[in-house]
Amino acid sequence: MVSVGSIPTTLTKIINMKDYIKNELAMLDRGIVATPRTREGLESFAKSNNGCCDILLMQMAMNYGYKLALENLETELA
Repeated sequence: MVSVGSIPTTLTKIINMKDYIKNELAMLDRGIVATPRTREGLESFAKSNNGCCDILLMQMAMNYGYKLALENLETELA
């Protein structure tokens, strides 16, 4: 059971987490390597590059995975 004294602290942590997620998602749009908006966008890039730029493709995939994780957290906190 949550004590009444801990509720403001919990709400503050949730608000701080929401701000963190918002900032991280914004940073993904400003990075050197583009973050694909969709899985289809990532797959399209992978098909069109024919095996070259694998480092770039790997970074795009990591960015996309991070984006999905942040969006899932954002949904859970809503």
